[in-house]
Amino acid sequence: MTHTSSVWLVLIAAFIAANLPFINERWLAVWPRRAPKTLWMRVGELLVWYALVGALGVALEHYAGQVAPQGWEFYAVTGSLFLTLAFPGFVYRYLYHRRG
Repeated sequence: MTHTSSVWLVLIAAFIAANLPFINERWLAVWPRRAPKTLWMRVGELLVWYALVGALGVALEHYAGQVAPQGWEFYAVTGSLFLTLAFPGFVYRYLYHRRG
């Protein structure tokens, strides 16, 4: 796998994972829930998905070579990017008003 395809794989996985908490009512898109999820449950699930996508990125980086050490700046930028990628799902769930 090339470096470019690894980057695209992580970006696409991040986009999908960032929107999953907002487009379904299942916990981590696997286990069904009886009651609807609250906003805080969705935020917690968003953090879990962020960690899973980060683990995918580290695994791909390890496969490609040496894993580079990361500081707090890296996590601030990737967390902000993950929240930005979650915006369409948030708008669909909380801001989009359905007619009828």
